[in-house]
Amino acid sequence: MVFDFFYHLQDTDLYGLKRIYTNVISCKLLVISMRSYDIFFFGALFFLLGVLVASVGVKAGALWLFLALELGCAVAWTFFERIPSRFQWRIARKGWLAMAALLILLPAGALYYTQDDRNFRAARLPTGKASFSGVVADDPKHSGTSQEAVLALAAPYTGNVLLRLRSYPVVTYGDELAVSGAVELPAPAGYARYLTKERVSGVVAFPEFSVKGSGHGSRVRAFLFDVRHHVTAAFARMLPPEEAAFLGGITLGERSELSKEFKESLQKSGTTHIVALSGYNITIVAWAAMGAFVFFLRRRWAFALTVLTILGFVLMTGGEASVVRAAIMGGLLLIAREAGRRYRIRNAVALAALVMVLANPKVLMFDVGFQLSFLALLGIACLRPALGAFFKIPEGSGFLSWRDNLMTTTSAQLAVVPLLITSFSGFSPLSLIANVLVLELIPLTMGVGFIAALLAAAGEYLVLVCGWLAWVLLRFEIGVIKFFGSISLQFAPAMSVWLIVVYYAALVGFIIYVKRHTRRARAA
Repeated sequence: MVFDFFYHLQDTDLYGLKRIYTNVISCKLLVISMRSYDIFFFGALFFLLGVLVASVGVKAGALWLFLALELGCAVAWTFFERIPSRFQWRIARKGWLAMAALLILLPAGALYYTQDDRNFRAARLPTGKASFSGVVADDPKHSGTSQEAVLALAAPYTGNVLLRLRSYPVVTYGDELAVSGAVELPAPAGYARYLTKERVSGVVAFPEFSVKGSGHGSRVRAFLFDVRHHVTAAFARMLPPEEAAFLGGITLGERSELSKEFKESLQKSGTTHIVALSGYNITIVAWAAMGAFVFFLRRRWAFALTVLTILGFVLMTGGEASVVRAAIMGGLLLIAREAGRRYRIRNAVALAALVMVLANPKVLMFDVGFQLSFLALLGIACLRPALGAFFKIPEGSGFLSWRDNLMTTTSAQLAVVPLLITSFSGFSPLSLIANVLVLELIPLTMGVGFIAALLAAAGEYLVLVCGWLAWVLLRFEIGVIKFFGSISLQFAPAMSVWLIVVYYAALVGFIIYVKRHTRRARAA
């Protein structure tokens, strides 16, 4: 169709074609003239958009539509000469940079997802009831009556399956298992989306199995998982079960020991994110590690060991979306400070998302934790300053300031409201109060938890020193969560695509309004 378009053009249109060609060339020059951090941001943005387009089911053939749109943009540019020159340059800088990135990286992102999905679906699984073997590929999750483990299948099969096993014998990371059972394909529902994100192709429920060997995984990961188990065991020795489970959640993201009733209280009170590791944990780990290493080593060596400590913490906690994002951004902040470079949160967010999507393209569409983490971060980064300026609350008014926590929590909540409604059937307006009350004490609670973890290596009696303070803090936080979780006040309106677009457009409009008002006030 593109060739037919050029073929049917009349001779009188040749001058217009020349102008189009000249403008396309000028687009390249504009891209070259842009600063490197702008080029990276727009490139990452459109690559991620391409992955998202493919995730929702757009076929590869539809990618040519974007090329046609690019041609339309080039034609439209010929009419820009009627616009005053001072506005032409602004339009050119933004419009043509987006065009170039869209032309190359949006289809590239879509094709990257398509190829990854093709490889995932090509997994060869056992059919019917069969005997097979494999290696436990991650830290198993244990509950009172069962355990779950992801098994990387050995030849002649390929792919991963989720095993639901009896409690005994206990399996650990790196164990080689011989299994006899039937692999079932997950139904196309929410749980299937979760398994797809985890790169699990099937489920085997309570098969016959035996442990053939151990130690087949990474020694580093095995060591870090052992450390995690020792820490949670230390919590269990010094605290009652409910408090120990909650402390394990806020320090290590360990949620398997949380009761079903308490998980419901977390969801109803809007505080589930507290047991999902985030920047709080990375900040404490980085601060403690840097402070300890600088005391003994030169700053450069201390910096390198701090980055390795953050990496180890991510591996130990299972590499959830929120902690990986926080680790990447925290590492970038450390690198920027060490190198004396400016830290741009916009590019840090883009890099964190890009790295995670390159590692697993399915997280962008199928991982609600990934979506919540980045939406909340964008809310804090963009909406928090606007709210602070609107209500005249200064930035950085204190790590334990209730006003700062209120603005931060409100910004994050406003950014994720549509996702909470569509994914969790609503949210509670009282979650703002619950979060402010709990978040005031979470840094101190996590600090006590990490100190207890360090003392656990020295002996059981030293761990008990922190027990009383930890119990007081945890008891209060659990009480707040249960109280607000018992109040049935769920806000769950029907959310359409257009309503979501209008909602976020209103937030963007509010941010722009506050920025303009602030500039005028400063100029006056």
